[in-house]
Amino acid sequence: MKPHRILRSRRIVAWLVLLLALGLLAACRSHAPAGESPGASTVVFPDAGKASLKEGIYPDIADLRRFAPGMSKRQLYTLLGTPHFNEGMWGVRQWNYLFNFRTAQGAEYFTCQFQVRFDDKGIAQGGYWKPGSCAAVLDPPRPPPPPQAAALPEQPLQLSADALFAFDSAALSFNGQQVVQGVLGQVREASQVQSIQVVGYTDRIGSAAYNQHLSQRRAEAVRSALVHGGVPGTSIRAEGRGAADPLVQCAQRDRQQLIECLAPNRRVQIVGVARPH
Repeated sequence: MKPHRILRSRRIVAWLVLLLALGLLAACRSHAPAGESPGASTVVFPDAGKASLKEGIYPDIADLRRFAPGMSKRQLYTLLGTPHFNEGMWGVRQWNYLFNFRTAQGAEYFTCQFQVRFDDKGIAQGGYWKPGSCAAVLDPPRPPPPPQAAALPEQPLQLSADALFAFDSAALSFNGQQVVQGVLGQVREASQVQSIQVVGYTDRIGSAAYNQHLSQRRAEAVRSALVHGGVPGTSIRAEGRGAADPLVQCAQRDRQQLIECLAPNRRVQIVGVARPH
């Protein structure tokens, strides 16, 4: 071969080698450098339809929360199991999973893809979700709302004295005990109280001193029944107010008719605001 042809051939080979080197260099630059975690914008997820377990699995969210960069593939395998897109154990830089999560409706669920990226030593560098909103499943459960102050109704509980006691008596009747039992649960739920007040009232028939004493005894009887039912005695006090604060005014001359008309005034009120347990 002539010298000038040999020289031209060598130049052609040199150009080919240079072009090949440039091509390899460009190809290397298209990937993240070894040992670096790719940005979320560079994460590409496989087609979910190509998963080896197309129906996905229901993972233990507590296990998912334990995932963290720095885990080895063996640790991740123990935690989350086999990846779902036929990835191998060695030499691969990502594992992909298909996870299902129940909604608040119970039977309904939504599906998320989860990808773990590894460095060249098989150490997890980060985890990524598709869609990104799926990352919220790892948020810690919301704490229960602080308990609201348990309170008796703003309007006092009005218990008819005629339903609690025989006329002119401060001893709870059998029916009266049942009435107190009916409100006991509501009062007991507010048992850690700032104050619960049981107030007894009578009608205007009789002397003021007698009515005051009778109303006090009736209030004490209801208080005792509540304490016996579980309301702390230190939380509840009884007070008699006699014929004060009447709800109705009556002018009947017939005694029996007057007693019947004044019935709303004969009452025991329960009122108070309580703190929760």
